[in-house]
Amino acid sequence: MATIRDVAERAGVAPSTVSYVLNGSRPISEETGRRVREAVDALGYHPRASARTLRSSRTHVLALALPRAAGERHSVDGRFAIEVSDAANARGFDLLLTTSRDKAEGLRRVARSGLADAAVLMAVDMEDARIDVVRELVFPAALIGRPADEDALPWTDLDWEAAAALAVRELAAAGHRDLVYLAPGESEVRGRRSYALRGIAGARLGARTTGAAVEVVHSVNDPAGLAHRLHPLLGVGRAAGGARPTALVVQHPSAHHHILASVTAAGLRVPQDLTVVVIGTLPGDPSSRRLPRIELPVETLATEVTRLAVSAAAALREDPTRGTEPGERLLADAVGHLLIAPALLPGTAPLGPGR
Repeated sequence: MATIRDVAERAGVAPSTVSYVLNGSRPISEETGRRVREAVDALGYHPRASARTLRSSRTHVLALALPRAAGERHSVDGRFAIEVSDAANARGFDLLLTTSRDKAEGLRRVARSGLADAAVLMAVDMEDARIDVVRELVFPAALIGRPADEDALPWTDLDWEAAAALAVRELAAAGHRDLVYLAPGESEVRGRRSYALRGIAGARLGARTTGAAVEVVHSVNDPAGLAHRLHPLLGVGRAAGGARPTALVVQHPSAHHHILASVTAAGLRVPQDLTVVVIGTLPGDPSSRRLPRIELPVETLATEVTRLAVSAAAALREDPTRGTEPGERLLADAVGHLLIAPALLPGTAPLGPGR
């Protein structure tokens, strides 16, 4: 399907000029108007995806783009879907859920369908392909996640880098000098998922600033595989008196369930033998309260991203040509973003002593 940029290129004008011709908001010369209309006819440009439609029609529906593979079950995904739905309903919007693993094409279908006024995008990559789709279709969206280009779109996120650095600093202050940082899986890193890369960067920053030794290792979903990976790192099987880490930092919203079982199976006590700190637990999860933790502020993120998406849609209705000029920011400059600082919460098991 042709876009406003395709029409502009064929007519030899700027995308904003195409918008002016279609909505009649500014006087345009007869010759320019003729070229634009001929380009629209030749390309079969559909006005549904145009700025004119974005300005004049409202569905009061938000799309939540939550890419997932069949059979995958992550408690954090369901929690976000509920919280975003509640935040949308509070603003008078219904929620449309899209779960296509092809992030860009899934969003493209939603944007072109006219079913939603704006989208909330989860599972954000550092260089997320959906940002280009938003620009191409001039479709309002906001991200739960912090992209590499922080000015590309409105977004909100926990400061994962600061969270990891904070965990390492607090452990170092408690006397721990040898730590293991259990990062998200290798596939998350290869895919350049924002939270994974920023968390690892924070762990390394904490190591540099404290002088503590931090070994970064990637998690696996299978509990037996996780135990196989962790036990050698935690000193299982080493000779008596051999040096081993005294603290483990886990960056995963629910991995602590498997971690504690793996640590217990290794014959280690928490926190006497090993201090465990978890980053990204779900608020209110009773199973995580034993451990010192940095919670993922799901409700705050959902409320804020919904506000950003609705504000983005309103900004685009007020100025349908926003972002159509080359190099022009689409919505971030008008709507902004929110980075949430981490807080380390105490558990019933304290930060055990280092050696």
